[in-house]
Formats: sequence, structure tokens, C-alpha cells
Amino acid sequence: MPKPVKIRAKLKGDVAAVKSLMPHPMETGTRKDPEGKLIPAHFIETVICEHNGKPVIQAQWGASVSKNPYFAFEITGAKSGDVIKVSWADNLGETSSGEATLK
Repeated sequence: MPKPVKIRAKLKGDVAAVKSLMPHPMETGTRKDPEGKLIPAHFIETVICEHNGKPVIQAQWGASVSKNPYFAFEITGAKSGDVIKVSWADNLGETSSGEATLK
């Protein structure tokens, strides 16, 4: 079971600054273990960021993104009580998400 996405969001005026940390191994499929065997590819493919249930960002990632990726963005037109959600899906079918309510 993947760990949830950690999200911090701060509201300044009508702009929400969102920071997220996505715990994930992000294996490229080219590294080898101590015995010399290839470690299978395991990486995030799709990231979706939502504001009150409406997608505002959809990103396609690949194996070149680092382990436990950090992703930050801003949303305009936000207000107190709005919900920000960040979710991902990887190449093995695993998913995770996290959400924060703006204060």
C-alpha cells in the first residue's frame, strides 16, 4: 500500500501556494541490486491536481523523476474552505492521493 501524498497549502489573497511530497521509489529499470540483477521499473506516470474536484493540472511523468518527488504549484481564484487534492498513478497500477483544505 503506497503512502499518502503529503500536501501543504497556504492561501494569500486568492492565490493558493501548494507544496506536495509524493513518497515513491521511482525506479528507472536500469539500476542493479547488489547481486547484479536489474531492479524492475517502478515510477509515477500520471499526476492529477484538483481544486474542489475540478482538475487544474494533469502531468505525464517518466522514469527520470527523482525518488520521493516534490511538486509545487499555485492556483488562482482560491478561497478559504476550498479543497486541493493531488493524486498519482504509477506504471504498476498503484495509486495514492492526499488533500488539504485551505484556511
